[in-house]
Amino acid sequence: MRCCRFLAFLWVLLLLVGQASAQLVAAKDGRAVYGHHHVNATSIAAHRTFFVDALGGVSMAIAGREIVKFPNVFIFLREQAPTGGSVGTTADHLGLSVPDLRPVIDKLKAAGYRMITRESVPPEWPVDSDVTRNPAGAGRSIAYVMGPDDLKVELVQIPDQKAPVALQHVHFFSLQRAAMRDWYVKVFGASAGAESAEARFLTAALPGVSLNFSESRAPVVGTKGRVVDHVGFEVDNLPQVLKRLEAMGIMTENVRQVPDLGLSIAFLTDPWGTLIELTQGLATIR
Repeated sequence: MRCCRFLAFLWVLLLLVGQASAQLVAAKDGRAVYGHHHVNATSIAAHRTFFVDALGGVSMAIAGREIVKFPNVFIFLREQAPTGGSVGTTADHLGLSVPDLRPVIDKLKAAGYRMITRESVPPEWPVDSDVTRNPAGAGRSIAYVMGPDDLKVELVQIPDQKAPVALQHVHFFSLQRAAMRDWYVKVFGASAGAESAEARFLTAALPGVSLNFSESRAPVVGTKGRVVDHVGFEVDNLPQVLKRLEAMGIMTENVRQVPDLGLSIAFLTDPWGTLIELTQGLATIR
C-alpha cells in the first residue's frame, strides 16, 4: 500500500514538473522574457504537423487561435501565405534544443523534411549524418532542418536537458551585429555574452533563451509578412515599458487589449526591420 501511495505521489509530482517546464518563464522586476514566435502559414495543418508531430510541441486552440507550446515559448500560427521564408530576413532561424539529435533527425527525415546542415555552416566544418559542430571544439552538436514555408530551424544537442524539446535561441542576422546586440541589451535588458575573436556570432541572454546575432553577408529584409512575421517579448508592466520606450525615442503602434486571450499588446520595429510584439499576460496561458 505504501509503495502504491508513493508511486501515485511520484506520478503527480512528475506531472506537475512537466507542466511547469512547459510554461513561459515569468517576466518580473521590469525585465522582459522571450514569449512567442508568430508564424504566417500557407497551411496551419502543415506547420502543426512539423512542430507537433515531428518536433514534439503541444497543440493548443484558444479563442480560435492555433498555438503550439514548447517550454518557454508559444508559436502562434496564422493562416496567411508568407511572402518568403525566414532566411534572408533579420530573423534567419529559430533554435530548439533536444537531449539527443539522432532520433529527432531520423524522425524528421522519415517524415520528409529536408536537413540543411551542410548548407548552413561554413565549408570547413565537418558534417556527419546531418550533424556538425565547431571544429575548434567550442560548440555543441547541431543540425538544421527546413520546415514548411521555408522556415529554418536549428536543433542544438544538450545531453543533460530534461525536457524532450525546448526553446534554445532566436538567431538574428544584420550588417551590424554588434549594434543589433547592443540594442536588444539596452531595450530589453538582455545580458551581453562574452566576446571572442573566434566567435561566429554575438549573444545576449534573457531568462530561458539566447539571442544570437550574426553578421550577414548581404543585406537582409525585415520580418513583416515573412514566415516568421514577428517575435514576441513578454513584460510585466506594459504601460510602464511603453513610457520607457517613448523616453528612449522608440515608437510603438497598435497598442490594444486582446480580451479573449487576456493580453495587453503593442508593436514596435527594431532599427533593422524586425517586427516585435510586446505582451503582458501571455504567461497565464495554459
